[in-house]
Amino acid sequence: MNFLLTEDQQAFRTSVLRLSDKHLRAGARDRAHALDYPWDVARLFAANGLLGITISEKDGGQGGSLMDAVMAIEAVASVCPRSADVIQAGSFGPIRVFAEYGTPQQKERYLKKILAGEAVISVGMTEPEAGSAVTDLATSATPDGDGYRVNGTKVFSTHSIYADVLLVYVRFGPGVGGIGSVLIDTKAEGVRFGKHSSFMSGEEWAQIYFDNVRVPPEMVVLKEGGFKKQIAGFNVERIGNTARSLALGRYAYEEARQWALQRKQFGRLLCEFQGLQWKFADMKMKLDAGQLLLYRAACNADNGFPSAEETSIAKAYCNQAGFEIANEAIQVMGALGYSQESLVEYCMRRCRGWMIAGGSVEILKNRIAEGVFERSFSQRP
Repeated sequence: MNFLLTEDQQAFRTSVLRLSDKHLRAGARDRAHALDYPWDVARLFAANGLLGITISEKDGGQGGSLMDAVMAIEAVASVCPRSADVIQAGSFGPIRVFAEYGTPQQKERYLKKILAGEAVISVGMTEPEAGSAVTDLATSATPDGDGYRVNGTKVFSTHSIYADVLLVYVRFGPGVGGIGSVLIDTKAEGVRFGKHSSFMSGEEWAQIYFDNVRVPPEMVVLKEGGFKKQIAGFNVERIGNTARSLALGRYAYEEARQWALQRKQFGRLLCEFQGLQWKFADMKMKLDAGQLLLYRAACNADNGFPSAEETSIAKAYCNQAGFEIANEAIQVMGALGYSQESLVEYCMRRCRGWMIAGGSVEILKNRIAEGVFERSFSQRP
C-alpha cells in the first residue's frame, strides 16, 4: 500500500500551512484563551476555500473529501490549535447533516451565511438524562396545525452560545423510530439560555430551554425515522474530532521536542537524558499509529465504505493518544508546559474533553467489541 500523499494533497497541505503561518501564528495563544468564537478566522477560511470543505459545490461548499478536511485540520492546528475548531465546524458535525438533508429553502436561509463565515450551527442532542444513551432523549415535537411545538432542554451543545441556528434532535413519537430533527433559530420565541458555564478547556456552554417553541413545517429537517441518518452523520463527525485530538497531541509533541533540544539541566540538553528519549519514542509511536488509523477511517469513508468500527477505533485510540502525548509534553517542559505561556497545557485540556465528547472512549470500545464478537450488546438492564 502507498502511504504517501499525492502531489495535489501535498500542495493543498502546503498552501494551508502558508496561510496559517501568515495569518494565525502571531495570535495563536490569545486566540486559544478567548471566549468568543474566532469569527476573524472563519471569514479568513471562507475567503480561502477552507469552510465547507466536505460540502458539495451545489450547496456552496468546496466539494472536497474527508481527507482534505483532515489535512486542513492538521495543518491549521500545527500553527494555531484553536483555529482547527473552525475547520471542524465548517466541515463536520451538524453542518454535514444539514447540508445532506436540509431543504433548498433552509440552506438558502442558513447555510450560505455559515459557509461565508458569518454564522455557525450547533447541534442540540445531549440532555440532562440522555448523554451516551442518546435515544433516551425527551425533547418533544408535538403537532400544532401544520407545524410542531417543541418542549424540552439540551446541555453541553458546542458553539450554542454564539450559534444562529440549532439542529435539535427531537422526539416526534415513541422509540428510536420516533426521533428526528428540526432547525430552531436561537432567537425564536420560547428559546432560553441558562447561565454560562465553562468546560475545563475554557469553552463556554449554557443549558438551552425550549418552552413551547413553534416550529413551522419548513424548519423540519428529518421527521420520524430520521435518527439513523442523523447518527450516521455523527459517526463521520468523529473523524474530525479524531483529527483534532491527534493534531493537538502533535502540536504539544513538537513544542516539547524543540524545548528538549535547547533546554539544559545538569550541564546537558534534555534530549540527552535516556528517560526523556524513551518518552519521545513512545509519543512518536502513538502519533504514527494514530495517523494510520485516522487516515484509514477517512480514506475508506471517502471511497464509499464508511465504517463505524474503523471510526470508533481511530477515535478511541487518538483521543487517548492525544491526551497522553500532551500530558507527557507538559512533564518534559515542566513549569513552562504547565503555564499558559505555552499552548501545551491548552492542548492537554482540549484533548481530555474529546475523550468524552462525540462518543466517550468507553462507548466506542463497546462498539468495537460488537465487531469483535459480531453481535450487539445492549447496555440496558
